[in-house]
Amino acid sequence: MAATHPESTDTGPHDTNRPDTEAGRESVFSLPLASLSPGDPLRWLARGWQDFRACPRIGLFYGACFALMGQALWQAFQHAPAYVLALSAGFLLMGPFLALGLYDTSRALEEGRSPSLRASLWAWRPTLSTMAIFAGVLLILEMLWGRASLVVFAVTMNTMPSSENMLAALLSLDNLEFLVTYVVVGAIFAGLIFVSSAISIPMILDRQTDAVSAALTSFRACLQNPGVMFLWGAWITGLCVLAMLPAFLGLLVVGPVLGHATWHAYRHIVPAPARSDVTR
Repeated sequence: MAATHPESTDTGPHDTNRPDTEAGRESVFSLPLASLSPGDPLRWLARGWQDFRACPRIGLFYGACFALMGQALWQAFQHAPAYVLALSAGFLLMGPFLALGLYDTSRALEEGRSPSLRASLWAWRPTLSTMAIFAGVLLILEMLWGRASLVVFAVTMNTMPSSENMLAALLSLDNLEFLVTYVVVGAIFAGLIFVSSAISIPMILDRQTDAVSAALTSFRACLQNPGVMFLWGAWITGLCVLAMLPAFLGLLVVGPVLGHATWHAYRHIVPAPARSDVTR
């Protein structure tokens, strides 16, 4: 069944300084969600690309932030591996706040307003407490992921590879048991993070709902459309991996395009409330 795109009809003004009244009354389990088709992720990406082209300076600013974060992690891995986990945890806290700026930009374009970098940088202010809670949850999951990775390493590796050519040593077929176990454990935690945050952060920005309701709605969306959401996660993973290959420079474009596309994924999955509900 072809899916409809409710974001194309929601062009009215939106009050970003107070919660949506309808969202406040509506149960998280009764909120209607769209049924998706396999072609929807490509449509989200296409709309994300359109938003990037409409405001390239804003997109390139956030893309540069993502690329610099990737470079910092790589340099830490090469010169101070012990700090990689702490640095990645800090970036996991920064990521949602950076993504909010891209979501705010897409929302401005959707509503016919002129987006600005300054406005996008302050998009987090109305949702600061909720975003802090949600970022804390992501941080806990990341710390559990890191602890599980250390356990896998301790159980499956006999010796610590030297700092020189560490990546090549870890990816050697001699460490096949480690690689398989590490990938399986990583996939479990990455899946948990994805299903809880696939649409939750743009929902927090748009409806100013609480973190639990947003995460549960994201879970519902993934359970209702498991195949399409798995495909969407695969697209995100594949594009990010490709963007990292040329010294993370691909993130200059891929990062903001995925951010804009995530907004359109949210807009499609969670239909916008009727205008009368917003203004009432």
